Amino acid sequence: MSDVFGRPPAPDESYLRAITAATERAVAEAEPLGSAHDGAPADVRDAVAALVREQGAELVALSQDLHAHPEEAFGEHRSVRAVADLLERHGHRADVGVGGLETSLVATRGGDGPHVAVLAEYDALPGVGHACGHNIICATAVGGFLAAAEAQERVGGRVSLIGTPAEEGGGGKETLARAGVFDDVDAVIMLHPFTHDIAMHPFLGRRQVEMVFHGVAAHAAAQPFMGRNALDAAVAAYQGVAALRQHLPGTDRVHGIFTDGGARPNIVPERAALLFYFRSAAPETLRELAERLDAVARAAATMTGCTVELRWDERPAYLPIRFNHTLAGRWAVNQEPAGRKPLPPGVVPEFLTGSTDLGNLSYRMPAIHPMIAVSEPTVALHTVEFAAASGSEAGDRAVRDGALGLALTAVDYLADPGLREAVRAEFAAAGGPLDVPHYFD
Repeated sequence: MSDVFGRPPAPDESYLRAITAATERAVAEAEPLGSAHDGAPADVRDAVAALVREQGAELVALSQDLHAHPEEAFGEHRSVRAVADLLERHGHRADVGVGGLETSLVATRGGDGPHVAVLAEYDALPGVGHACGHNIICATAVGGFLAAAEAQERVGGRVSLIGTPAEEGGGGKETLARAGVFDDVDAVIMLHPFTHDIAMHPFLGRRQVEMVFHGVAAHAAAQPFMGRNALDAAVAAYQGVAALRQHLPGTDRVHGIFTDGGARPNIVPERAALLFYFRSAAPETLRELAERLDAVARAAATMTGCTVELRWDERPAYLPIRFNHTLAGRWAVNQEPAGRKPLPPGVVPEFLTGSTDLGNLSYRMPAIHPMIAVSEPTVALHTVEFAAASGSEAGDRAVRDGALGLALTAVDYLADPGLREAVRAEFAAAGGPLDVPHYFD
């Protein structure tokens, strides 16, 4: 028989209301980003906009179809087939299963010259479906590619649609990058649904570590002195991480769970384990945070007479996003015809964020990852409420508007050599490409 103590009290919403009110004031006063570049000729841009309007119903239908049939990371077989079928109806060959991933996809129009890729994500979350809006990401990318591909002969260069599986923890973009899928791509563009229209919003780098502590089993009542308690080591490590948090920068995050705590209370646990995710705003600080977690784990093992095995990054680590202001400026201009005014960085609180494997590409080549509004400001990603927003009328509008922005930004990049040079120069000034696969070695 057990006692039931009722539900825990709901968290107080005072802070959430305060930051929401402050954000509303900041949004009202903010000036959207602009661009010093002309982009594609006006007649090309008008033709692209007309194509997106023509395809609008088809793109919304794709988004709604994916929303109704969510598939989790690496299992997006129906989703990628739906994309491939739509592309083939429009005369584009779609190669499915490139780069060693069964649910990846590449379609390309054009030949030599600058190469811009529009990226699609289509994996969902367990239990809550498209609560990160990847149905919208996918449909906008498809629409952006189709319209830009029709204009490619007039502006030159090459435009690709690359379907990247398993953003939700699988690191599909990094897998494809290591397989060479992005080797000849000069810039990548995509968007993400959110609570606000934002030209640039920071996403944190993320790594994971499993701490497996090994001790010595013993009878907990008869001979506890013969044991070395692995659970004590894990508890000490968890508490050490908790103490570390007060000394971390405001952009850092560490969150963990116990995955093993022993078998029975009367046996001193010989094995215990923790799994931590940790995030930071720069590659350098993410690496330094890993070193501090390493020290905590080893100290916990030493103080309890145990050993520890550290298992880093079962899936590829995610780097934070490196902004490209020049390319993001074109995105902002290209949302004006849709009646949107994407905000500059810092208006919406930047701690309201997560992580994405697009960050890994942004340290290889110029990239943008703007946010497009589909929900009320208080709705969080990865919730049932955001899943509903992703399939709502607001989500459908975002499909049309986002496809327009991606298509125009792609043709701007291909058509305007001054824009391309400014994008390239900004990327080089930020440090140029990083050796992502070996950065944390």
